Amino acid sequence: MALDAGQAPDEFKAHPDWKDIAPSIAESVTLGDGLRRARESSGKSLADLSAETKVHSRFLTALEQNDWSSLPSRVFAIGYVRGYAAALGLDEQLAVERFKRDSPDTSAPLKAPIGIAFEDVKRYSPRIIAVVAVAALAIVGWNVFQRINLMKAPRASDIAAVPESWTLGDVPGQNGLIDLSAPRAAPLDQTTPALYITPGLEAQLTGIDPNDPAVLAATAAANNAPVQKAFNPRGAVYGAPATASQVVIQAKKAGALVVRLGDGQALFARQMAAGEAWRAPMGVSATIDVSDPAAFDVYLNGEHGGILPAVLTPLAQLNSRAEQAARQVAEDQARRVAQAQAVRAAQQAAQPAPPPVAATN
Repeated sequence: MALDAGQAPDEFKAHPDWKDIAPSIAESVTLGDGLRRARESSGKSLADLSAETKVHSRFLTALEQNDWSSLPSRVFAIGYVRGYAAALGLDEQLAVERFKRDSPDTSAPLKAPIGIAFEDVKRYSPRIIAVVAVAALAIVGWNVFQRINLMKAPRASDIAAVPESWTLGDVPGQNGLIDLSAPRAAPLDQTTPALYITPGLEAQLTGIDPNDPAVLAATAAANNAPVQKAFNPRGAVYGAPATASQVVIQAKKAGALVVRLGDGQALFARQMAAGEAWRAPMGVSATIDVSDPAAFDVYLNGEHGGILPAVLTPLAQLNSRAEQAARQVAEDQARRVAQAQAVRAAQQAAQPAPPPVAATN
């Protein structure tokens, strides 16, 4: 790096090609004057320095004219000063220091001397503490005053006498204790609504009056079988349609249900959740395989028929039970109708014959 001493030995000055060295940057009035005088002494133009330093000539002109506002950010400006000084053989660090002195950095805020701010706080702290204490005492005193004003002295009740209904013991108008009977058994689970019969229609079709006490007694005597709980879907129902099935298997709790055909092929297989059901098709030879027979209810023709009898249950057995139950219901219905018709015929036979109507001339 070239030294910018500003002086040269006498033996160098005696040489015919000697040129006076440019004054030092430190001795120049401004940085721009020192850079301009050094460039003029070197015989270089701004265009030559711009090509050498790769800095635009307008930025080099701004440096020579001390026009710091035309320069880019401070980091780039310092780089331009360093490159300019290196191209002219000047001391780069000295040029940068001169630039920082001529163009101080104003971006950093000035800070107060250490100790002044603390002295201000220390000076006013007693006043601040006193104001805060007075405000706190005022708030506490106001709350205490409000509570004292709201306090009332205890006084006697306005009720002259205690009502009789408030006293413990017998209730007025009630002489003895209430006796409760034992709880009754819960009714049978039946969700199927009763069949609606148009008044008078049954009598016209069957010749039996459903309101006749004798008919009702005969029907009640014939219908002694209790009605079982009906099938109530509580989840997804798989399998055959409702019109093509007489057997429904419903899961009371989670369990596996697999239905296999005679050749071993699986007709239905699923891990059933509680409430899900499967309708068995009619006329299919298959075997029902379950993980737990007690976890599945069997419904025959819509009525509860117990649980599965075993882990492996032939489907034909359940369909046969359903058909037998359907035939039994049909036979019971026909028997009730026949009994009702017999009672009706007996009543009509017991009635006296109407007197003959006399012919009139």
